[in-house]
Amino acid sequence: MKSLVIVAHGSRRERSNNEVLELTVSLQNKIQNEYPIIETAFLELARPSIEEAIDKCIQQGSTDIKILPYFLSAGIHVHEDIPQEAERASMRNKNISVEVLPHLGSSLMMLGLLEQVLVTHDTIDSAIAS
Repeated sequence: MKSLVIVAHGSRRERSNNEVLELTVSLQNKIQNEYPIIETAFLELARPSIEEAIDKCIQQGSTDIKILPYFLSAGIHVHEDIPQEAERASMRNKNISVEVLPHLGSSLMMLGLLEQVLVTHDTIDSAIAS
């Protein structure tokens, strides 16, 4: 069974962490056929950790785990920390496939999303000003 772990940085601000948890629930409702199991993980300052989220996926029967770094840029967390966590999970669970997907900010759709957000913002501002 396939699963997805969405990894965010984590924040001292609980509301920020809750935003990621809410996003996960919304996404789960949309892609449940592709990823029957979706979990959230945080690198620091919040829980569950990546290890805890992966273990939860395995407990639910997952054998194919994809990790999506919910990061806009490819800093040290994307290049080192998350892949190291994935490697540790693979070593602990030899019969489980763990793959780190490209980080969110690397998506070619990001440019279109930014354009949409800015155009929508400008349209709303224009309507308010009228």
